[in-house]
Amino acid sequence: MCFVDLENAFDHNLLGISWVDSSLVPILNPGNVLDYFSERSNPFYDRTCNNEVVKMQRLTLEHLNQMVGVEYILLHAQEPILYIIRKQQRQSPTQVIPISDYYIIAGVVYQAPDLGTVISSRVLSAVHGIQSAFDEAMSYCRYHPSKGYWWHFKDQEEREIEQMPSSLFQRHRVDTLLLDLRSKFPPTFYQPKPGEKPIPVEVKKEPEAPTEVVKQEEREPGTKSAAPAAPSKQPPEKRARLQ
Repeated sequence: MCFVDLENAFDHNLLGISWVDSSLVPILNPGNVLDYFSERSNPFYDRTCNNEVVKMQRLTLEHLNQMVGVEYILLHAQEPILYIIRKQQRQSPTQVIPISDYYIIAGVVYQAPDLGTVISSRVLSAVHGIQSAFDEAMSYCRYHPSKGYWWHFKDQEEREIEQMPSSLFQRHRVDTLLLDLRSKFPPTFYQPKPGEKPIPVEVKKEPEAPTEVVKQEEREPGTKSAAPAAPSKQPPEKRARLQ
């Protein structure tokens, strides 16, 4: 029987790391992928495995079937991008127990998660989302002894303020200001229909009065000024009568 130390497995969790040797990626193929995986800097490789023994004794990989212990095999190859390597415990030439799988994508080595880790991660994500939803819902809940419970949403007041209609005074005042601005600054172009080229507006100027009429109007106020008063007549002198 094969026993797996779960405490060591969790202490040495390799699901969150990756490894790559960029100098060997261009020449990677099914014949040398196990040698690439067995590099000393690879944290996924166990140096106590049978592959290391075969390499030190310069034997072929066929001798792995006659040994007992941990070994690595090439499970699947899809050149030139994907390679899957399996770590397994060999009990006999015909009996093996899979331990873990590793996949190499474009030269980068990852450890494939097991079914328990995948289910645990999905359940944890779902529980976190549900807990966050309950926490947010509780933040909107209000209670008062006289009113009881009710919901108070943060954006409710903002929506009420945005949807508040303007008063008659505001609408009338804005219209007045717009008409005043239009009369002071008439438009220079207008567009008959959407998409058509704007047409300049001909501004009709009022004809100016002739200069002679203006001068005459300027003179009239002087002529209409008060005329000098007529000299007052003195009463006739009285003459003595002749007898």
